[in-house]
Amino acid sequence: MNKKLHKVMLPGAVVNGQPATLGVMGGGQLGRMFVHAAQAMGYFTAVLDPDTASPAGLVSHHHIQTDYLDEQGLAQLMQRCAAITTEFENVPAPALVTLGAHRPVAPGADAVAIAQDRAAEKAHFVRCGVPVAPHAVIATPEQLAAVLDGQNTPSGGSAVHEVTSVGADLLPGILKTARMGYDGKGQIRVKTREELSAAWDQLKNVPCVLEKMLPLKAECSVIVARGADGQMVNFPVQSNLHREGILAVTSVYEGAVPADLAAQAVAATRAIAEGLHYVGVLCVEFFILEGGQLVVNEMAPRPHNSGHYTMNACDQSQFELQVRTLAGLPLTQPRQHSPAIMLNLLGDLWPEGGAPAWDQVLALPGTHLHLYGKLSARPGRKMGHLNITGTTPEAVRATALQAAALLGLEAF
Repeated sequence: MNKKLHKVMLPGAVVNGQPATLGVMGGGQLGRMFVHAAQAMGYFTAVLDPDTASPAGLVSHHHIQTDYLDEQGLAQLMQRCAAITTEFENVPAPALVTLGAHRPVAPGADAVAIAQDRAAEKAHFVRCGVPVAPHAVIATPEQLAAVLDGQNTPSGGSAVHEVTSVGADLLPGILKTARMGYDGKGQIRVKTREELSAAWDQLKNVPCVLEKMLPLKAECSVIVARGADGQMVNFPVQSNLHREGILAVTSVYEGAVPADLAAQAVAATRAIAEGLHYVGVLCVEFFILEGGQLVVNEMAPRPHNSGHYTMNACDQSQFELQVRTLAGLPLTQPRQHSPAIMLNLLGDLWPEGGAPAWDQVLALPGTHLHLYGKLSARPGRKMGHLNITGTTPEAVRATALQAAALLGLEAF
């Protein structure tokens, strides 16, 4: 974290004759929910996003409609804001470097840059002592040839290109672009050497990471918040179900993840955040293997879909903690007061010219609807989420299954 986060910015304070304003790079739904949380705590907000109808820009005090690297836009954001965060990991790291030279930025450019590169990310996990899947970096024809020949890939003199396995042992595997992949994008499953070679060509020969496919039993994630003073808190471990690479269901209650694995996941996430000297909200996703082992998948330097349940099931949401870390406010360990299930709502649910049966869904006890203000629905687009809370995990699950049936979602 940049040294300029030097003092607490109290809610409702006036800075240089202006209300204390917090900025966010990115205008999507995560930015929108950050803006709502900041405004509820008395801050003004500013969003930088090129989209004139961005969900966060529509509800913020200020919307700076420029590209993320536009010098005038960045200067305007710095002029308005006392501190700045980001709502998605693909904000160009150079923009955060520019902002960080003049304003507190959390998370910092270094942490975001690592999260933007799968090879660097995996190297960081290894340095932190957290288990990763066997993998190899394929950034050059020589590295591809080495994997195809079943030999160790050259390290290239860089720790981020360190190889963890012999190439022949990585098949079947998943070839993932090192940068810009999310929600299953930029990923191709490969079973043979021929498929691997063709997949790298299909991905335009950009730097990639080949990961060995492992026998997965389940997936989970952990969200932590870390302040500039090193104080860190975490939410309970979230059990996640993905469909076609997109998070579909998150379940959070006692027993959703075995206690021993939950403790390992929390410890690993804290180590990853500590190793980055991270400031802000960080989510780390894990695979639970058939044998019961825990393997880290990836991290997101921001609030995460799997943490949306915190808006209704905890005494603090992940977005309030994002505000606290950015403003230098104290962090207290969040408490989950209700078992919860979150259903992700994609544009596939919207009938042409209409909307889902929200009246029937909201007639169910403990349902909380959050829509993101997007003006058009399309397949795969995240339109909102539905949180279900209740007194027992059994009651929550029963209600969630009813809601899923009403919405036309597959049972889980």
